[in-house]
Amino acid sequence: MSRPAVGKALAQWGAVFIKEIKDAWRDRRTLRMVLLLSLVQGPLVLLLVSTLASEKENRIDKREIYAQGMQYAPGLQNFIERQAYTIKVPPADAMDKLAAGQLEDAILVVPADFEQRLHAMEMPAVEIYANSSSRGSGTARDLVRKLLQSYAQERVALTLVLRGVAVASLQPLEVQERDMANANARAAQLTGAMIPLYVLIAVLTGAMGAAMDSTAGERERSSLEPLMMNPVSPWALALGKWGAVALLAALIALLTSLSFIPAQLLIRSDVLQALFRYGLSDALRFGLICLPFAGAVAAVLMASSIRGKSIKEAQAGNSLVLMVFMLLPLVSLLNDAAEPDWYYLVPSLAQQTLMLHVLRAEPIALWQWLLPSAIGVVLTIAGLAYVGRAMRSNAVR
Repeated sequence: MSRPAVGKALAQWGAVFIKEIKDAWRDRRTLRMVLLLSLVQGPLVLLLVSTLASEKENRIDKREIYAQGMQYAPGLQNFIERQAYTIKVPPADAMDKLAAGQLEDAILVVPADFEQRLHAMEMPAVEIYANSSSRGSGTARDLVRKLLQSYAQERVALTLVLRGVAVASLQPLEVQERDMANANARAAQLTGAMIPLYVLIAVLTGAMGAAMDSTAGERERSSLEPLMMNPVSPWALALGKWGAVALLAALIALLTSLSFIPAQLLIRSDVLQALFRYGLSDALRFGLICLPFAGAVAAVLMASSIRGKSIKEAQAGNSLVLMVFMLLPLVSLLNDAAEPDWYYLVPSLAQQTLMLHVLRAEPIALWQWLLPSAIGVVLTIAGLAYVGRAMRSNAVR
């Protein structure tokens, strides 16, 4: 291609790009809503995660358990109170509330013959009533179970001492655990995949509206045909529209990533607040990771929308695209081992994996950066080729 032809193509692309930016700017209400959502999603996500963690911490710190029939087990009651726990008698309708999920706790039921069977060297049975569908009830159940196990170990130790048997003979090994995860990795374990997933969702939802408006929306308003009658090549037209949509998607990715910095002030969990470290460099790396993904998403959504005669038609195809991109990161939740290399070949899953590396402060190899970027470039080229071919073949009328 000669230099004048290249200059002409760039001029056409620039004209279309500026036109699309102006159109998006005119619809300020929608633009403000999209940008506002990208700013508030970070604080809302961290507030939600930290609230859940704080509730669990408060339940543990409260040091209260519900127990029924504790008068039949004075030794167990003494042990629990020595652990600085308060024993509360459950209300009369506690079982019904527990079954209905209205009681966020567990209930320990001690039989009347508990102490007699214990002294007779028999095995008394106690019952723990909990609702496994309730997060709080499950936490309380685990707490009561640990208390009972500790009491049983103490009873065994006292029995052995009274009979002249060394307690150490039951435990010939001393196990010392060493957590090799750094503080960032432990914080990432608490936040899970939620933060990267919300960044990806923000990019997808933000790009979808712009992609549909620049293709199916223009067809619905009957403004695409006059635009194509101008002396602008279909490729320049497709590239200009893509540039505006990709720019908006990249901006949303950056704003959403940056929003997690002030969002740390809203963290309600003391543990998460002490562990979670997220700064400007992390946000910029998030934005850099999402940059090729934003371009690919813009191209794919435009290709999905170009055949639609209205925004409603385009939404049907784009809903499937969004569902695929949103479900792919869930693959990592099914894998407890280290992520395999093929993760970096899958769009959205690769970006989520890289962002988790950033949250854990783990090093990222050069190929781990380049491979997802190359896949994003390939998807971008394929999507733009489809859009340009659709326009050039007069499929859009």
